[in-house]
Amino acid sequence: MNKIRNIFSVLLLSWVVMVYANAQEVTKIAPGVWKVSYGSPEKYRPTDFKEAASAALTKMPDQEKAPFPVDEIKFSRISKGTVAEFKIDKSEKIYGFGLQINTFEQSACRREIRTSSGVSGSSGDYHPSPLGDLGFSHAPMPFYISSKGYGVLINTSRYVTFYMGSQHKLDQTVALKHFVGGGSKASASIEDLYNRNYKSSDEVEVLVDGAQGMEMIIFDGPTLKNVIERYNLFSGGGGIPPIWGLGFKYRAKTDFTYKEVINFTRYFRENKIPCDMFGLEPGWQSSSYSCSYAWNKRNYPNPDSILNVIQGMNYKLNLWEHAYVHPTSPIFDSIVPYSGDFAVWKGAVPDFIMPQARRIFGEYHRNNLIKKGISAFKLDECDAAYYDEAHGEWSFPDIAKFPSGVDGEQMRQIFGLLYQKTLWNEFKKENKRTFLEARASYLFASPYCSALYSDMYSPFDYVTMVTNSGFAGVNWSPEVRQTKSVDDLIRRMQNSLMSSHMSVDCWFLKNLPWFQFDRSKNNNGEFLPDYKQIEQKVRKLVELRMRLIPYLYAAFAKYHYEGTPPFRALVVDYPDDPEVWRLDKQYMMGDNIMCAPFIEGVSEREVYFPKGIWYDFNTNKKYEGGKKYTIQMTLDQIPMFIKEGTILPLAKPVEFITPETVFEVNCKVYGKPANDMRLFEDDGFTFNFEKGNYNWLDLSWNGKKGLVKRSGNFRKKLFNISAWEKID
Repeated sequence: MNKIRNIFSVLLLSWVVMVYANAQEVTKIAPGVWKVSYGSPEKYRPTDFKEAASAALTKMPDQEKAPFPVDEIKFSRISKGTVAEFKIDKSEKIYGFGLQINTFEQSACRREIRTSSGVSGSSGDYHPSPLGDLGFSHAPMPFYISSKGYGVLINTSRYVTFYMGSQHKLDQTVALKHFVGGGSKASASIEDLYNRNYKSSDEVEVLVDGAQGMEMIIFDGPTLKNVIERYNLFSGGGGIPPIWGLGFKYRAKTDFTYKEVINFTRYFRENKIPCDMFGLEPGWQSSSYSCSYAWNKRNYPNPDSILNVIQGMNYKLNLWEHAYVHPTSPIFDSIVPYSGDFAVWKGAVPDFIMPQARRIFGEYHRNNLIKKGISAFKLDECDAAYYDEAHGEWSFPDIAKFPSGVDGEQMRQIFGLLYQKTLWNEFKKENKRTFLEARASYLFASPYCSALYSDMYSPFDYVTMVTNSGFAGVNWSPEVRQTKSVDDLIRRMQNSLMSSHMSVDCWFLKNLPWFQFDRSKNNNGEFLPDYKQIEQKVRKLVELRMRLIPYLYAAFAKYHYEGTPPFRALVVDYPDDPEVWRLDKQYMMGDNIMCAPFIEGVSEREVYFPKGIWYDFNTNKKYEGGKKYTIQMTLDQIPMFIKEGTILPLAKPVEFITPETVFEVNCKVYGKPANDMRLFEDDGFTFNFEKGNYNWLDLSWNGKKGLVKRSGNFRKKLFNISAWEKID
C-alpha cells in the first residue's frame, strides 16, 4: 500500500511540475506595461541592455488589466523553439516590426525578424531592399502595434517569426467543409489558385527560434499613439540630439587627402552654404576593412592640425568606422580575449555585452578621438551578412560563440544597438551630446541619438522608412548620393531635409553632386553648365532646414519628455480616418507639419489631407481636409503643409551653430484659433538639461499679437522671438 502511495505521490508531483512549467506568469512591471513569461528565460534579453525607464511613464494613463486577455495565450515548445498562439480581431490594423522597408500595414503578413543588409547581387548605387518582403531590415524588431491600442513585444535577441493572421488551422477547413456543403469550385487559373479569398485569419502565431521559453512585454494605449509613447518612455525616453545635429552634414570622398578635405570645408564657408557637420570616410584610417581606428599618416600626416583647422571653421567632425578590429589596431591584443571566435575581414568582433570589451573599445575612442574633438561617428557594417548568395556572406556566422555566452544569431540582432550604446556612453562621460549614424539597431534604441542609414537607395523605400521609423523608436536618414538628374537631386535633397538627419554622403564623388550628377563625369571634373543655379537651389534648401531647427528641436524634446516620435505615420495622429490606414508616402513632422515627398523628380502627385484646414507652406493656399488633391510643385517649392491653428517658429538661417548661437525667430500664425507652441531651450551641446538646466518657451497668440512666456533654470537664451506674422 505504501508503495502505491509513493508512486501516486511521484506522479502527482510530476504533474504539478509539468503544469507549472507550461503555465505563463503575468507580472505588471510599469504603468500600462505587463510581462508575460513562459518556460526558461534566456541568459540575456534586450531589457538587460536598455536605459532606465523615464519618470514620465508614471504619468501616463494606467489600468489594472492588460489590454487583451493575456492569460489566453497558448505557449508550447516544439523542436524548432517556443511558440505562442493567440487571437486577434480581423478588423485590427497591424503596424511596426521595426524599421520595415517594403510594407507598412502588416496584417495577414509573415514577418521574419532578422537584421540584414541589402542583397549582394545589387549593382551600382541603387541597391534593392534586403531580401524583398520577408521582414529583414537594418532595424527589425519583434514588436508590433495594433490599431486596437496595444503593443506586443517579444523580449529576445533570437530570430522571431510572426504569422499575423496569415495561416489557417485545419479545424477552420473542417468548419469550411460543412459551410460550403463539402465542395468548392475548381481553380481554372494561376490567379485563382494563388489568390486566397480567405487570406486573413484571426490567429497570431509567434515562433522564437531555439528558445526554451518566451517573454512577452505588453504595452497598453489606450490609443495607438499612446502605445508608441509608452514604449519610448519605457526605453528611457527619446534622445535629444545636439542642436547642431539638426543642421546639414556633408561626407567627403573616401580617399580624400588633408588638402582636399580643407578645400571642401572652405567651399561651404566661402559660398555661404550652411554646414555644421563634415564627415570623413574610410580613408582617414591606416586600415579600414577591418579597422585600426588610427589615422592614415599618408593622407593625414598631422591629425591634430586638420582638427584645429576644421574646428576653427566651426565644423563638427564625424569619422567613419565599423567595430571589427584590425590586427594592427592599438586595441587588438587587449580586445581579442573579449571577442567572438570568428573574425570579420580578419578583424576581431568585440563582445559588447562584456564590460571589458566596452571599456577597451570605448576608452580608446574617448581618449584618442572624442577628447581630441571628434563630435560623432558613422557606425557602418554593423547589420549583417547577405543572405541571398552563398559567396556574399561577410559577417560572423550564426554558429559564432562569444565570451558572454551568446551565439552569432543573438549577437547579430543586438550588435548595432550595443555598438551605439558603447560610444554614446563615452560621449556622455565627457558631457558632450552627439548625433551618431548607424547601419543597424534593435529594441529600446530610443534614447540613443543615432540616425539609421543604408546602402540601398530607392527613394520609395526611403519615404516608407521615415514613415515606419515612428513605430520603432529610431531615426531614419534618407541620405543623398548619386542621382539620375537635377530634378532627382533636388527632390532627394528635399526628402533629406524633411527627415531627422539632413545628409549628403558623397563617398565616391570627387566633386559636389550639384556640380554634376553623373558619377563618371563628376569624377572627371566635367561640370553641368548651370551648376551655379543648381547650387543656389541647394543653398535655399539647406537654409530652410536651418529655419526649421527651433521647430525640430521642440519635437525632439517632446520625444524625450513625452515619448512622441518626431516623425510618424499619419495613422498615429488620425487613427479613425480609413484613408490613412495604409498611407505610407506621407507623414507628420512634429505635431503641425505634414510632409508629402515628391519622389524621383516628379512635379505632380496626389496628396490626402486629414480633417481640418491645411496651408501650403510655399503659397499659403488652403486645402480642406478629408479630401485628396492633385498637387503640382516646382523644384523651388517644398512639399510641406501646415495644420490650421499652428504657430510655426522659423529661425533666421545661420551658417553654423556654436555654443554662443542665438536664433532669431519669426513666428508664423496659421489661421484661427491659434494653438500654443512650446519651444525647448538649453545649451544645445551638453547633457546639462538632464539636471534641469533648460527652459520652456510658451508661444501664444491672443488674436492681435504674439506672447512669449519663458520658464525654467537655463540662464541664457537660445531663441529670441523677434517677429510675428499672421496668415489667414
